[in-house]
Amino acid sequence: MEMLRLSSKSNPKASAGAIANSIRQYGEVQLQVIGPRAVNQAVKAIAIARGYMAPSGVDLYFMPAFHTVLVEEEERTAICFEIRPRYPLQRLITSSL
Repeated sequence: MEMLRLSSKSNPKASAGAIANSIRQYGEVQLQVIGPRAVNQAVKAIAIARGYMAPSGVDLYFMPAFHTVLVEEEERTAICFEIRPRYPLQRLITSSL
């Protein structure tokens, strides 16, 4: 699973494109954020990515979780969003044929 790190300064549209590309390539993606502004940008990016994927019949959902990470030798609590398609991508591809 690919992990993308977002910050409070991340562009939601660019992040959404990266999310959509990772879903297409790997079938799932994980976002890691620290701080309330970064969470805000991540949620916006997920919402935009859902819009990017919807025309191809892919519905995304996410599961948030807490993780402890080291930042400059200091423990911080990060929120990780695991993003997946509601149904397996292969099933969607074969059902549309």
